[in-house]
Amino acid sequence: MKKKIIITISVILGIILGSSLVWSSKSYKPNELAIQALNSDKKIEVKNDKFISFTPKDKEVEKGFIFYPGAGVEPEAYAPICREIALKGYEVVIAKMPLNLAILSPNKADKIISSYNNIKTWAIGGHSLGGVMASKYASNHDDIKAVAFYASYPSNDELKDLDLEVLSLYGEKDGVLNKGNLAKSKENLPSDAKFIEIKGGNHSQFGDYGLQNGDEKASITEEKQFETTANYTIEVLDKIK
Repeated sequence: MKKKIIITISVILGIILGSSLVWSSKSYKPNELAIQALNSDKKIEVKNDKFISFTPKDKEVEKGFIFYPGAGVEPEAYAPICREIALKGYEVVIAKMPLNLAILSPNKADKIISSYNNIKTWAIGGHSLGGVMASKYASNHDDIKAVAFYASYPSNDELKDLDLEVLSLYGEKDGVLNKGNLAKSKENLPSDAKFIEIKGGNHSQFGDYGLQNGDEKASITEEKQFETTANYTIEVLDKIK
């Protein structure tokens, strides 16, 4: 009987491990721009360990931005936008999620925040499913002062009555995002939440990982969408205290 139980458990674990490896192998991987953005230089120190951090050099940093990746996208793919934000004097940290799914570790920001005693004010954001989980986290943590949705929206009204800066960015040519649900989400957010459509942008170009299944081709460059996204996010970070 014990042998049968052990064998059964081993088979189940094998199936789980095998499925995990298959899912991981199908994830969207970072392209060249993202790989370049992961290099440290005289302005930014990049560390890629338990999470990916972008730390401004020779600046006293007191505000931080935590980023949750989209489902099935490797965290390194979001390096270009995160680096741009860090260049303006913010600590930016990309969370690494189990199987690249933020839904499996929605409170990953806890470990990030506890690692930075110098940061007095935090904001959080995410792409697609990552934005949904970032919203959930913000709703339960008073130390989060702003939320940035990239092609995303909250699953319900958990942010509606909170004193938060909220930014919602989405691409004109996004073929993945449910824009009907995006429009409805205005009712679930603070009345002063900002909704901004990036002309010519799509779903995939919030990261550098190629064209996602179901998405439309963008009519602007990746660099342009990165720059636009970073600039709007920086505006929000500038406001919080």
